[in-house]
Amino acid sequence: MTLSPEILALADRVEAFVRETIIPYETDARRDHHGAPTDELVMAMRGLAREAGVLTPHIRPDGSHLTQRETAAVLIRSGLSPLGPLACNTMAPDEGNMYLLGKVGSRELKDRFLEPLLRGEGRSAFFMTEPAEDDGAGSDPSMMKTLCRPDGNHWVVNGRKTFITGAQGAKVGIVMAKAPDMEGSGACMFLVDLPDPAIRIEHVPNTIDNSMPGGHATIVIDNLRIPADQMLGQAGEGFKYAQIRLAPARLSHCMRWLGCCIRAQEIATDYANRRNAFGKTLIDHEGVGFMLAENMIELKQAELMIDWCADVLDTGAPGTVESSIAKVAVSEALMRIADRCVQVMGGTGVTDRTVVEQIFREVRAFRIYDGPTEVHKWSLAKKIKRDWKAAQT
Repeated sequence: MTLSPEILALADRVEAFVRETIIPYETDARRDHHGAPTDELVMAMRGLAREAGVLTPHIRPDGSHLTQRETAAVLIRSGLSPLGPLACNTMAPDEGNMYLLGKVGSRELKDRFLEPLLRGEGRSAFFMTEPAEDDGAGSDPSMMKTLCRPDGNHWVVNGRKTFITGAQGAKVGIVMAKAPDMEGSGACMFLVDLPDPAIRIEHVPNTIDNSMPGGHATIVIDNLRIPADQMLGQAGEGFKYAQIRLAPARLSHCMRWLGCCIRAQEIATDYANRRNAFGKTLIDHEGVGFMLAENMIELKQAELMIDWCADVLDTGAPGTVESSIAKVAVSEALMRIADRCVQVMGGTGVTDRTVVEQIFREVRAFRIYDGPTEVHKWSLAKKIKRDWKAAQT
């Protein structure tokens, strides 16, 4: 499918904005103790994106979402810098949370919680993952230990969550909990204003990645009272809603990090064409040139995998299997690409003199976030077994 001139022009504007306006901010000193951008920096960049007409570019002014193929064209360009998605308001978890609210939220919830996110006025967090030491929900949401119970016209939530991206400094939260007395899965989702005294940040660990403001916090939820009309969708449907969010969100991650690896390849290519060693430029040494050639091949494969999965989602299919395939294939390919870029650049590649070192770290984390490679392979193996059994009857 050929993209419309309108979408191609939008993607070009996003790319020009990121390259010309945002990349210089990669050396901006407004960072927290872990090197992540502060909200002051994020909001400054979003102001520039608003002026340039590229804020929240994947959602039209009427609230309708671009197709996944169109979204890919835009989000890949926004990912040319780790700061690009933050500036353009296409970053996780906000992008996925906006998508879910757009699909499931009532008009009242959209007006109160979604509209400020679309305007880039604050960040959001998705409270699902739980600490391993509590035997809580990680890649298996059915293990969820955070509980909710009705109390008059409110629900009361108690539990602990971990690796909650952006919780520190977020303005909107989507909290997932289980109602043990409810039939079926019993999972519920609630929208809450943040900060809230009943949601306490226990710890924000230093992690290998640092592109996301607010880090990945462990938090305690202590008797959080939520009005019943702030439930997202219907009681007991939380796991179904999580799937609505997760399949496109996995693919969005692939889009953004593909943009980053395109940039890493550009930097490594420039280095290899300028640096001389052993009588010739590095690019002319097969050991170096072949690595960049392999990157070229795998960048194109990643792009095509994203397009394939986007096409499936654009049919209205859940895309659970396809997004697992794409997430594994793209994250593993991008890891190899980023690693080769570091290797091509030698000592320079492991320093902060370029953004390549950060991209390598961010992509390494991506192989775990939104489901580790092994969990997706396990899920795919289960499908292979189911399909084989079905074929025997």
